[in-house]
Amino acid sequence: MLNHTNSLFLIVHAINSASVVPTLALVLSLLALFVLAVACMVFLIFFLKRRHQKNIDKKIQLQLAEANAQCKALREETDEKCKTLQKEALLEIKEQELKLHNEYKRKISEKEQEWKKNEDRLQQREDNLLIKEEQLLKNEDKLLKKEDDLSKKLEEQQKFTQNLVEKEKRLEEEKEKIANQHLLIQQELEKIAQLTTEEAKNLLKENILDETRREVLKEVRLIEQTARDEAENKAKNIISLAIQRCASEHTTEMNVSVVALPNDDMKARIIGREGRNIRALENATGIEFIVDDTPEVVILSGFDPIRREVARLALEKLVSDGRIHPARIEETVEKVKKELDKQIKEYGEAAVYELGIYNMHPEIIKTVGKLKYRTSYGQNIYKHSIECAHLAGTMAAELGLDINLAKRGALLHDIGKALDQEQEGTHVQLGVELAKRYKESAKVINCIMAHHGDEDPKTPEAVLVMAADTISGARPGARRESTTNYLKRLEQLESIASSFKGVEKCYAIQAGREVRVITKPNQIDDAQTLFLAKDIAKKIEAEMVYPGQIKVNVIREFRGTEYAK
Repeated sequence: MLNHTNSLFLIVHAINSASVVPTLALVLSLLALFVLAVACMVFLIFFLKRRHQKNIDKKIQLQLAEANAQCKALREETDEKCKTLQKEALLEIKEQELKLHNEYKRKISEKEQEWKKNEDRLQQREDNLLIKEEQLLKNEDKLLKKEDDLSKKLEEQQKFTQNLVEKEKRLEEEKEKIANQHLLIQQELEKIAQLTTEEAKNLLKENILDETRREVLKEVRLIEQTARDEAENKAKNIISLAIQRCASEHTTEMNVSVVALPNDDMKARIIGREGRNIRALENATGIEFIVDDTPEVVILSGFDPIRREVARLALEKLVSDGRIHPARIEETVEKVKKELDKQIKEYGEAAVYELGIYNMHPEIIKTVGKLKYRTSYGQNIYKHSIECAHLAGTMAAELGLDINLAKRGALLHDIGKALDQEQEGTHVQLGVELAKRYKESAKVINCIMAHHGDEDPKTPEAVLVMAADTISGARPGARRESTTNYLKRLEQLESIASSFKGVEKCYAIQAGREVRVITKPNQIDDAQTLFLAKDIAKKIEAEMVYPGQIKVNVIREFRGTEYAK
């Protein structure tokens, strides 16, 4: 390599010394130098690559040796594990075989025991059949004897009937003789009394009718009095027992709700700019919001108790939250309505669970929950219905009647009052429609219709529902009414009693629980007073609506006065 370079330098030096400097020679020299450099670089790269390849081959051989050693070790380990697994599998198979063998033996023993029991039962049945066959043979003998006896008795009866026929013939002959004698006696009596038979009969009829009428009235009075005393004693015991076992709170009917505020500044926020917030509240709830000078209080006025409750809860949430604007008001009212619907359903489920009533439609249960927000004469209908159910169930248990029917009918008797503010019709009609729609039984529907006399009670349980409704509504403090209605009821009582013939004066006493009627003694006798009291009571029942019962007391007083001169 060095020789080649020296020769090239000598050639270049000779050319330069000869002073020949053409451009071609210079280019050739430079090209030769470049080729020589490239050849050197190629040789160096080939040498380094071969050396690197040798190193890589050595490393690969070392890795192959290590891999072979690891494969050997893994093969040995896998062989050992396979042997252990085979041993464990054999043990498990043997255990399973033992278990199956034991179970097979146990099943065979159980089947043998069953076969023995069946054999014993068959043997007993065979013995029983033999005994029955013996009894049947004995019964056949008895029947044969009875047939003989019956044939003898038939012969005797035939003889007896023949005797009766002969006696009847004799009696007819005697009757004819008596009739002839009766005609003769009657003719003689007509001559003596100077009256025909028809006139005598009419006189006898009048006298007998008067006497029988008085006697019947006396007997009726005695029978009714004894029956009334016994029924009253028994009814008092049953009712007192039912009232003792059941007691409920009383609530007062209100058409307004009051919401307390944290301060008077909240009133301005409730009203809003130009009254937009309070208008939004009234439109969303349908309730009137009264914001007056009363400190820290807002009054909600409305006749629908559910809407009033929605308005109250929504306003309390808005006040506690602090954000009061129309969009927030609508959102809160909708949320409260959903929560109240859920709460109403829970109230209905609680009532049904408390009374132990099952298989009731969910819509009826929800309607029962609505009664929580319905009142009548100041009495909460939800609590009134539960109380009636307890009372009716207790009385049904004492009388041995259907307790579940009595409770169900009493719970649903006022169910229509939850709908009478939304739909047209009386609460009885609405309750009957609801019960029919959700497939309640005819007996329950009769309980609903009969509790206000729209239909006669067809079952004893319906009568108990009427009694329970009366007891719950008539207890002191349960209901209240205004003074105007109270005075109207007293006036109506007195006008009904005075409308009958023979009444001189009448007075409504004991807060309208009793009406005393004084009769004219020359027009009504003692026997007619009882009928007059019944007629007045029936008219009161037909024309008036009242809680509890009204006692009609008819008084007849006759005074004989004379002066000695």
